[in-house]
Amino acid sequence: MSDAKIRLYVDHPLGAEQTVPLDRDQAHYLFGVMRQAVGAGILLFNGRDGEWHARVTDAGKRGGALVCEAQTKPLAMPPDLWLVFAPIKKARTDFIVEKAAEMGAARILPVQTAFTNSERIRQDRLQAHAVEAAEQCGGTFVPEVTDLVRLDRLLADWPEDRQLMFCDEDLAQGGSSVLPDLRPDTPTQPWAILIGPEGGFSAAERTKLHALPFSHPVSLGPRILRADTAAVAALTLWQLRYGDWTTRGGASA
Repeated sequence: MSDAKIRLYVDHPLGAEQTVPLDRDQAHYLFGVMRQAVGAGILLFNGRDGEWHARVTDAGKRGGALVCEAQTKPLAMPPDLWLVFAPIKKARTDFIVEKAAEMGAARILPVQTAFTNSERIRQDRLQAHAVEAAEQCGGTFVPEVTDLVRLDRLLADWPEDRQLMFCDEDLAQGGSSVLPDLRPDTPTQPWAILIGPEGGFSAAERTKLHALPFSHPVSLGPRILRADTAAVAALTLWQLRYGDWTTRGGASA
């Protein structure tokens, strides 16, 4: 089955001898852009049933079909980690979503803070970026990208058992250590990472976040990072210490 060089996300059940229909956009990509034809091998995943090797049985300009032959990977769930971030400029917001999907975030939550520049997002477009990232990185799970919500409303409904790694840029100037030992008593406890906007958090937001019982303010080093850089840095540090990049980590989402 080494003939399969293309991975494609499909919103359809996958299983042995399962026929998978293609919509017009998928058919255009496979047959118009990638020049695949009947008999070609394609790797499919849907975020639920793992990855499957499938064979093209029908190739048309407006649609097509594949048949699943064998599972090539089981479903691999990421740790139960959310990335909460304030949207910034379009391309850099896209970057944050893509990297969060690649690096193992289970859910991606854009939030409106006091200094957030963007008052709206295209949730469907950001979700598509998460799908593309999963296709390219070999993942079998696609994180949900939620619609924009106000930070105070999100915190008001915060799950009691989910810890929050609050990346506070003010701590960069105070000599705080990077990512102190935050592991709770239960290693599989859910977590979230919070990244602020380009203007940082307001004084009121910072005061509230420091007071929350589930919030753990951390520094990401001696320099104030751009929001997109901070997201990658925080995800990397969390995964190395608590996630599935280490033999100690990893709750299922």
